[in-house]
Amino acid sequence: MSLLCVRVKKAKLQGPPDKFNTYVTLKVQNVKSTTVAVRGDQPCWEQDFMFEISRLDLGLIVEVWNKGLIWDTLVGTVWIALKAINQSDEEGPGEWSTLEAEVVMKHDEICGTKNPTPHKILLDTRFELPFDIPEEEARYWTRKLEQINSLGDDEYSFQEEVQKKPLPSAASQCSFEDADSAVDDRDSDYRSETSNSIPPPYHTTAQPNASVHQFTVPSRLQQQGVLRESCADSLQNYDLDYQEHVAISPADSSRYGSSCNVSQGSSHLSELDHSHESAHGSEQEDDHQEGEPNHSYHSLGSYQKDGQARLREQEEPHGEDEEEKVCETEEKRADHSAAKLPLELEKPKDVDAGAQVSYHGDNEPPPFPPARAHWIRAISKVRLQLQEGQDEADPSKPPWLKGGPAGGLYGIDSMPDLRKKKPIPLVSDLSLVQSRKAGITSAMATRTSLKDEELKSHVYKKTLQALIYPISCTTPHNFEVWTATTPTYCYECEGLLWGIARQGMRCGECGVKCHEKCQDLLNADCLQRAAEKSSKHGAEDRTQNFIMAMKDRMKIRERNKPEIFDLIRDVFCESKLTHAQQMKTVKQSVLDGTSKWSAKITITVVCAQGLQAKDKTGSSDPYVTVQVGKTKKRTKTIFGNLNPVWEEKFYFECHNSSDRIKVRVWDEDDDIKSRVKQRLKRESDDFLGQTIIEVRTLSGEMDVWYNLEKRTDKSAVSGAIRLQISVEIKGEEKVAPYHIQYTCLHENLFHHLTDVQGNGVVKIPDAKGDDAWKVYFDETAQEIVDEFAMRYGIESIYQAMTHFACLSSKYMCPGVPAVMSTLLANINAYYAHTTASTNVSASDRFAASNFGKERFVKLLDQLHNSLRIDLSMYRNNFPASSRERLQDLKSTVDLLTSITFFRMKVQELQSPPRASQVVKDCVKACLNSTYEYIFNNCHELYSREYQTDPNKNQDIPPEEQGPSIRNLDFWPKLITLIVSIIEEDKNSYTPVLNQFPQELAVGKISAEVMWSLFAQDMKYAMEEHEKHRLCKSADYMNLHFKVKWLYNEYVRDLPAFKGKVPEYPAWFEQFVMQWLDENEDVSLEFLHGALERDKKDGFQQTSEHALFSCSVVDVFTQLNQSFEIIKKLECPDPVIVAHYNRRFAKTIGKVLMQYADILSKSFESYCSKEKLPCILMNNIQQLRVQLEKMFEAMGGKELDAEASDHLKELQVKLNNVLDELSAVFGNSFQTRIDECVKQMSDILCQVKGTGNVAANARNTVAQDADNVLRPLMDFLDGNLTLFATVCEKTVLKRVLKELWRVVMNTMEKLIVLPPLTDHTGTQLIFSAAKELGHLSKLKDHMVREETRSLTPKQCAVLDLALDTIKQYFHAGGNGLKKTFLEKSPDLQSLRYALSLYTQTTDTLIKTFVQTQTAQVHDGKGIRFTANEDVLPDKGSGVDDPVGEVSIQIDLYTHPGTGEHKVTVKVVAANDLKWQTSGMFRPFVEITMIGPHQSDKKRKFTTKSKSNNWAPKYNETFHFILGNEDGPDAYELQVCVKDYCFAREDRVLGIAVMQLRDIADKGSCACWCPLGRRIHMDETGLTVLRILSQRTNDEVAREFVKLKSESRSTEEGT
Repeated sequence: MSLLCVRVKKAKLQGPPDKFNTYVTLKVQNVKSTTVAVRGDQPCWEQDFMFEISRLDLGLIVEVWNKGLIWDTLVGTVWIALKAINQSDEEGPGEWSTLEAEVVMKHDEICGTKNPTPHKILLDTRFELPFDIPEEEARYWTRKLEQINSLGDDEYSFQEEVQKKPLPSAASQCSFEDADSAVDDRDSDYRSETSNSIPPPYHTTAQPNASVHQFTVPSRLQQQGVLRESCADSLQNYDLDYQEHVAISPADSSRYGSSCNVSQGSSHLSELDHSHESAHGSEQEDDHQEGEPNHSYHSLGSYQKDGQARLREQEEPHGEDEEEKVCETEEKRADHSAAKLPLELEKPKDVDAGAQVSYHGDNEPPPFPPARAHWIRAISKVRLQLQEGQDEADPSKPPWLKGGPAGGLYGIDSMPDLRKKKPIPLVSDLSLVQSRKAGITSAMATRTSLKDEELKSHVYKKTLQALIYPISCTTPHNFEVWTATTPTYCYECEGLLWGIARQGMRCGECGVKCHEKCQDLLNADCLQRAAEKSSKHGAEDRTQNFIMAMKDRMKIRERNKPEIFDLIRDVFCESKLTHAQQMKTVKQSVLDGTSKWSAKITITVVCAQGLQAKDKTGSSDPYVTVQVGKTKKRTKTIFGNLNPVWEEKFYFECHNSSDRIKVRVWDEDDDIKSRVKQRLKRESDDFLGQTIIEVRTLSGEMDVWYNLEKRTDKSAVSGAIRLQISVEIKGEEKVAPYHIQYTCLHENLFHHLTDVQGNGVVKIPDAKGDDAWKVYFDETAQEIVDEFAMRYGIESIYQAMTHFACLSSKYMCPGVPAVMSTLLANINAYYAHTTASTNVSASDRFAASNFGKERFVKLLDQLHNSLRIDLSMYRNNFPASSRERLQDLKSTVDLLTSITFFRMKVQELQSPPRASQVVKDCVKACLNSTYEYIFNNCHELYSREYQTDPNKNQDIPPEEQGPSIRNLDFWPKLITLIVSIIEEDKNSYTPVLNQFPQELAVGKISAEVMWSLFAQDMKYAMEEHEKHRLCKSADYMNLHFKVKWLYNEYVRDLPAFKGKVPEYPAWFEQFVMQWLDENEDVSLEFLHGALERDKKDGFQQTSEHALFSCSVVDVFTQLNQSFEIIKKLECPDPVIVAHYNRRFAKTIGKVLMQYADILSKSFESYCSKEKLPCILMNNIQQLRVQLEKMFEAMGGKELDAEASDHLKELQVKLNNVLDELSAVFGNSFQTRIDECVKQMSDILCQVKGTGNVAANARNTVAQDADNVLRPLMDFLDGNLTLFATVCEKTVLKRVLKELWRVVMNTMEKLIVLPPLTDHTGTQLIFSAAKELGHLSKLKDHMVREETRSLTPKQCAVLDLALDTIKQYFHAGGNGLKKTFLEKSPDLQSLRYALSLYTQTTDTLIKTFVQTQTAQVHDGKGIRFTANEDVLPDKGSGVDDPVGEVSIQIDLYTHPGTGEHKVTVKVVAANDLKWQTSGMFRPFVEITMIGPHQSDKKRKFTTKSKSNNWAPKYNETFHFILGNEDGPDAYELQVCVKDYCFAREDRVLGIAVMQLRDIADKGSCACWCPLGRRIHMDETGLTVLRILSQRTNDEVAREFVKLKSESRSTEEGT
């Protein structure tokens, strides 16, 4: 095995530079590689190629091709014998070779060239030293080379190489740029059943670099890295240069995708794939096919338009860790595989397996032997050159990426990188159509007949023969009814002509006899047969007449239809001279007829399918008879089989071209019935079907299925028979079968009409009717193919399939998809729609196709794949602007559907991919690439389409045109472009692609794909922006609005997104929060400004009807505007909405509370103004109203709990503020109300009279009430009228409530319970009570204060006045509610005080006892024991007692009268706290307080004990309580005093004991802590104040004194 290195350097071409766009193709050993195309007359390629050579007897073929729009033309060829190429370790300067126009063939192989052209090419060819020769030999050759070249070793060692980047392997034998072959040999989403056919001749173990083994590419278009643009660019693939129809191996067909679409630039891919490549032929590849290839490196690569692979990691730095890891892993794997590759691929079979060295996991690779080092060195050179080329060029471009119109297109699935980089300039509008072929060429349609001159020459003659004397114009037989006198048999069916007379028909011209029913089956030309027959019988004159008639007919034909013969001549490129000679020869052969014609025919009866069951068993016993002329032979019988196999061969000789081969199938019967039948009909067996073959339709070797036909209308026939027929016609021994000849004619005709005459445009014939699909060309050409088919027995379905194959090479031409779709539909119908008379399955019918099952299936597979690739770029190939192309798009989809139908119904495959799904995938693929294109060229496209001012284009430098973290300009432009794409899809493509309304809506898919891709980029961009935040929050908000619009307009209702919460709000959440933070500061600033303005204007009402000032309006206008912006975001994510609302709720709270605080601070200073306080309170109320509205606007009950609580809390706070302001405002009227009430009090004092008011005196009471109220009413009238007009209703009610409170409290204090002195509170009572001790002072006091006590009449007047005030505050429903007034504590307190005036002293005392339960130490500290001897636990809950008194109480109730009797024993006093310098004589005074005590003993005192601070008394006293009230109406007051002679005793401490506490005990000992004074609540105080005015009542006087006592001042304190 030798390594051939070829460097294609440059060329010199003669002609204008703009004429050339050339590329070079290298072919050796069935492997082909291609350079890139370079323009100009001195192209420079400088590309290296390496080939592994196993046969040195072959040659290297170098072809220079000039690229054309549709067809590429051959400039010239150089053939270099491999033996003539020298071995060399180093590159040489190369040799100039002259390109020659023609190649010299020998044994079907090129062996040289001839006819020099003026063009030259510079090539450097050399053989590298083989790497696996023995060590000694390697050393020897190395030494030789060194001597020859006088060169030392290279400067770098292999170890250094290995440590560098991964080494490329010899991948360059595969290439894209092949002029002939233009499609992948695959159908990447589906593998047809024909794939497992004969292994191909080229992909063998002897050639491990055969392209099919090199690269296993994942199958589906959607997978990342699948060839998209690369396939689009004329769908180049590796051409195997078929000379005949070759079956493609499984690896070609499906799984392995575009097996060779990688050029020399993609050495990484080849290395990596070699690491798991099969080195053992196609059987191991089937294992690979089971699952995806092991290696996923393709996801990082996308492919270039000019056929070069481009790796993403070379194009741009990886910013994400994940991608970096992938690259690392892949690079390591590449290192290993590169090191391992030579060992694995070329290891000799006899070397021990253990000798193979693998470097996986080794830290350092061991040194290689020199032979291997040379091998590696040669390979590494290519990599170094690529690397150097890359370093010099733009670092963002791969080394093989050329500028210009063939610039690099992105792969559809490669994710655009958001980092700052200069986008690669792209072709305008992704226009690839110009560079791609109109369809799939020879690799697929295998139009080899275009180059087979020998076949063409033969077909040319045969066509002339068929057309000069066409069957359609032959003379029909002149049949007459005829009577046979002897037993005669039908020429057609060989049956007896039955009957006595007029048994059949006889031709008057040629004498042929047949049944009447068989006359139509005879299609031989009468004239010709008559001539033949006459010449045989010696009737020369008659013959001559016939011959003259035939000559005339041919002359007329030639004269009338010259265009036919001209077209045939043009198609086969024959000169006029040659043509004239051929016409003579052909005419003569027609005239000769069969007289000089003879052939040897070999017929092999192979098998039959789907025969009729004729036996009772439901089967048949078939055999076959074959008859040629008069010779008849039969096969053996196959018993009980409807699909019999015979495989029997028969030999015939035939001397008449008008003879027929009659093949009949019979069911053998051996019974009496059949024997009788044989006597009568010469047929004993049942007829199963026949096929009659014209001998003239046979040629060469044929393997053909024939449908079995009926013999009569009554025959029940089904099935088909397979015959292998070999015909050796004298003089035409080595000729292709007529089907092949027809293919040659059809293809050459198609090529001529389309490519030569039509410049690559397919002319579609204008035909109508049911059989329009059978019209393939215009009239002349159609007549040629039809006559040829008729003459040589070519079925119409074969014609259709051949034309379909031709069209498939031009399927991208306008109108062609529609024709192909119709053709395929009819082909489908032919095979799939079985008739009632046949039960053969569609797949069997198709398998019997003469076109070739595998060939047609492969054609469809490749067409399907190409259609998918074109649909994957429907936007370029079928622009929306062209109605014609849109129609083609629709037809293309119809064609795809037909292919699916074919697979399902004809091939009867289980589950071929649904056409709708395929189209859907294609649409998605196109959208992926479209998105990537607009992303990478956003600025340019936007400027071109939407920028009105062309000067603006220059503003942005190229590096800023992509996405940036400094601004957000890129994204709105991208959104605009996305919308234009979606709209175009929706409005232009959806109506066209409407074949699958339920499954495929292009507009919706467009929106879905665009959004998905946009979402990835946008999310990533926003994450980047969040880190830096270099733009204003307003910009982010604007972008958020645009994204929201895009989503709502196009995406929200798509099935994939319906009912789901989208992601996009999360991308912007932080920026919206940032905006809300900023907005809070703005709002507070605005608030201060609004208040300042309002203050300056004096808090004027905003309008006549609005009772608040403008600052409230301003503040809420601003807040509402802010909220409106948040609301307009229409955020569909409830969680994020909740976050926004919480944040905004805090802003509202902060703003409103600041407003309220500012007003509260200055409110008091405004209280003196007339209207201002009301307006300010209205403002606060308006805040509350607006807050409620805002709460509802933000969602009300649906609002997030946290935000809702925040706003509710705020509402409560504002309510409290309003309450406080109302209270302040109400209290500001206190002094004026005091004056009014004092005047009322004075007027009330003048009302005289008793309590019992007579009925007639009622009016006087009302009159008095009016008089009393006048001062207050005058004040209220003016103010309340003002408040009613100035205050809002809620504020008015609050103000009224405060006034009501102030009025009620003031009346209570100043009228009902006036102070006894100028002092207020309890002090006045205590001081008054103390003064009672001095009688003279007490008398003065009583006289002075007597007027203060209200008489019953005064109470009545006051009661009536209260009702009037109440009515006034109610104001007929406009003021306070009656229920509120009735229940108000202030009124109840006043009423209670008034009611006390009318109660008796006993009742008041009883009320006091029952309500005042915490007079001393809050009612705590009294401890109970069973008797005085049992000491209690230490007391608790009492602060600072001044001593303790121990008493024993016994409560006795008389069972008869119910009278209560209380016995009290004063036991002792303990721990008395008292300081005195004089004599200390403590005694205990014990008083029973309660009702009905005026006539009973109420008070007892013990004896005093001198200077004893813990005196023991043990004195017992008895109290009689009566039976009117229970013990709960009584209490004992114990007072410890210091006895003083001639002056008032000093009080040490007081204790109060409620009898209710011991009522249930009956008898107990009590330990009572002493307190300093009596405490009471408002009720107690009120009772005390009323009783203090009853100076004439001794009980009342004593009670007041008792309750007013407090501990005397100690000496020395």
